[in-house]
Amino acid sequence: MPHFALLIGTLIAFVLTSAPRTAAATPPPNILFLLADDLGWADLGCYGSTFHETPHLDRLAREGVRFTTFYTAGSICSPTRSSLMTGKYPVRTGITDWIPGMKLPPNTRFAPAPTQRVLDPKEFTVGRAFKEAGYQTFYVGKWHLGPTADGLAIYGFDHHMEAGSEEEEPAGKAKRNSDNKLSERRESTRRFTEAAIKYMEGRDTTKPFFLILSYHDVHTPIQPAAGTFEHFRDKQTALPAAPPPIAEHDALTRPRQDDAAYASTVANLDTSLARLRQRLKELGLAENTIVVFASDNGGLSTHRRPGPTSNAPLRAGKGWLYEGGIRAPLIVHLPHASNAGTTCDVPVISTDIYPTLLELAGLPPRPNQHVDGVSVAALVKGGKAPERPTLYWHYPHYHGSTWKPGAAIRDGDWKAIEFYDPQTVEVYNLRDDPYETRDLAPANPAKAKELLTKLHAWQKSSGAIMPAPNPAYKAPR
Repeated sequence: MPHFALLIGTLIAFVLTSAPRTAAATPPPNILFLLADDLGWADLGCYGSTFHETPHLDRLAREGVRFTTFYTAGSICSPTRSSLMTGKYPVRTGITDWIPGMKLPPNTRFAPAPTQRVLDPKEFTVGRAFKEAGYQTFYVGKWHLGPTADGLAIYGFDHHMEAGSEEEEPAGKAKRNSDNKLSERRESTRRFTEAAIKYMEGRDTTKPFFLILSYHDVHTPIQPAAGTFEHFRDKQTALPAAPPPIAEHDALTRPRQDDAAYASTVANLDTSLARLRQRLKELGLAENTIVVFASDNGGLSTHRRPGPTSNAPLRAGKGWLYEGGIRAPLIVHLPHASNAGTTCDVPVISTDIYPTLLELAGLPPRPNQHVDGVSVAALVKGGKAPERPTLYWHYPHYHGSTWKPGAAIRDGDWKAIEFYDPQTVEVYNLRDDPYETRDLAPANPAKAKELLTKLHAWQKSSGAIMPAPNPAYKAPR
């Protein structure tokens, strides 16, 4: 019997070592996350634009999932970027205004509200999460979360290029500063794309990569892209006379998309996406790379004079807590997804990106970090929506778009915007009135009170800093 058992054991070992191996387990997916700056919800063809031309982004949407109700956690850049890095609302990171912020207008009712000028290095960012999971981590382009003299390694990115901050520019002005020289901006989209490609080509092929590519375009000052501006100028000339600007509180909103220079920068982003996807294909990476495209806030349409784009039919734009300021494009391409080419109308927000990418990559969540984010990976795959908490915005600052301090809440179909200067509240039912044309607060004070009670409770529990009265303020006579 001992010899028989030995013989059987030898035969089993021979069969196991000689049998053909099954296909190797699918390696972890690469992540390529593209972030545009100030690109509006309606700026892409797949979101309804007829003046801008974005065939490659439209194709990405046809081959992926297009989210129609993607909210940014801020109506301006730095707060949203902090939410993308951390999965937290801006009130928790302390970055509630763009960095470094604007000079306060004269005689304001409120003094400048405190805001952090740098993302706390102690934050466990999405970059650190992927790095600890064995990913190579790259960051290319605009950072805008404070000084980065020591690089981005502390935030989990071992390789980076051009990761400095950038001052915002007044609409239509070509202001120079050390981080944003016009001569550099004209070529930044091309340079950033080439840097991202270089990283992919020189990667360690034994590891997956997590790459964030953050463009300056389409932020002002608008730099027309060579080779396309003339086409859009001719297209602009052929349009009928433009309708008058739309009045919005103390500002004016551009009523339609017809800016040739702006359209050429949108086309420049589209071409860059095409180059990246083509190189992924040539490198044999396309079949195992998740591509995400998003923007950091709504398009700049509302200002003392109209901005360069229009978010119509959404109301207002960058800087405002109306839908045009906080809704942006979001497209997620998951290779081999069975629901490719679909749209998703479920509201999601930028805090959700961190946990969603972790789940799509097969990594465990980090709920102690992305405390406000909810993974929507099921939606990307065509599944059911997760339980959606109420959404909140807190913007207690004055902004160049003429926005004044305030906050907002979306609870189901209901939305309230509270303005502090002067103290007013507006209420909308987004199911019946997605474009915020009918303020229901006067006719429904009970709903307004309900929403504000919930908003104030969230502000208190999350440590939101409220603007303090300005002792030098003099009320107009």
